[in-house]
Amino acid sequence: MLLVLALGCSSRTEGPPRDPQATRAPDLVDVASLDPTLELDVRYATANNFVGRPVYPAGTRVWLQRPAAEAVVRAHRRLGQYGYGLVLLDGYRPWSVTRLFWEITPPAQRAYVADPAQGSRHNRGCAVDVTLYDRTTGRLVGMPSEYDDFSGRAHPDYEGGTPEARARRELLRLAMENEGFTVYPAEWWHYDCDGWEQWPVLDVPIETLGR
Repeated sequence: MLLVLALGCSSRTEGPPRDPQATRAPDLVDVASLDPTLELDVRYATANNFVGRPVYPAGTRVWLQRPAAEAVVRAHRRLGQYGYGLVLLDGYRPWSVTRLFWEITPPAQRAYVADPAQGSRHNRGCAVDVTLYDRTTGRLVGMPSEYDDFSGRAHPDYEGGTPEARARRELLRLAMENEGFTVYPAEWWHYDCDGWEQWPVLDVPIETLGR
């Protein structure tokens, strides 16, 4: 499913920042609809997240701009040869949620959340949070840190944890980078798609997508 969005007018203080170079029309896709073997674990639709309460509606899907969604599917299928698949944790995130995250995060930990004055690549539908599951058991695999760990353990170059966890983290990174994604320096699970700057920062409610 896709959605082409028309952006209304708002000022920087009233809503998301405007980027005059972001001229590509949004085309948000339900990523898991492209391959039913992708798994979903949307933590922000539950209380199992750093906020401690849901910030998305129950049953929220993961949405991305179409090129990013198709690249995720290719990475997922590439991982199949190693016995793994992708779990989608988050994708498009409304700007108002990014503002909430910023407001509740202590200043010392704000390297792990986006500044709403700039907007997030999640807000553009061009960032995805992912981890791996074992295709034999269907279970999440261990990584060097948990999702939304606000510490050095979350960094993609963290040298602690078990060798097996680090090897899985590197396999995930290789699969995503081969499809044009770049890992965020503070979060092993966060990947930005190539060309993210072409799309605008959005504040479209998730529950309206696909209608």
